[in-house]
Amino acid sequence: MTGSRTPQPSSSPRPATAPGAVRLLAGLVLLQALAVAVIAVALVVALVRGTSMPGPVVFLILLAAGVAAVLGGAGRALLRGQRWGRSPVMTVQILLVVLAVGWLGVEVAVWSVAVLALAVVVGALLVTPTVVAWTTGTAARED
Repeated sequence: MTGSRTPQPSSSPRPATAPGAVRLLAGLVLLQALAVAVIAVALVVALVRGTSMPGPVVFLILLAAGVAAVLGGAGRALLRGQRWGRSPVMTVQILLVVLAVGWLGVEVAVWSVAVLALAVVVGALLVTPTVVAWTTGTAARED
């Protein structure tokens, strides 16, 4: 081998921007985080206006705020290619599917179908090869 060329590593650095599937996934997860945050604010309003059961409402506020924070952080982690973001997102999607199926067993409503559809789409995107490769560091690299 002639010249001063240094050997190239088997993989080059990660691309500067996340693939489209990852950006779509992160956007949907951040949308879910926003929805849960809005629910938390609505619960705070209900608490301030007065409720006959303040204890459970405070618990739900804290739970909703925590879920919103975790989803927001997980969405950002997915964009950055961090593996840990997939687990909490999939856990929330499984819980949403269970809740939506229960709601559909009582009454078919547009919002319950929308929750179910969104959870299935997000769950499916999480396991696509593009997202898995991006979050495990094995994504196709650009030179």
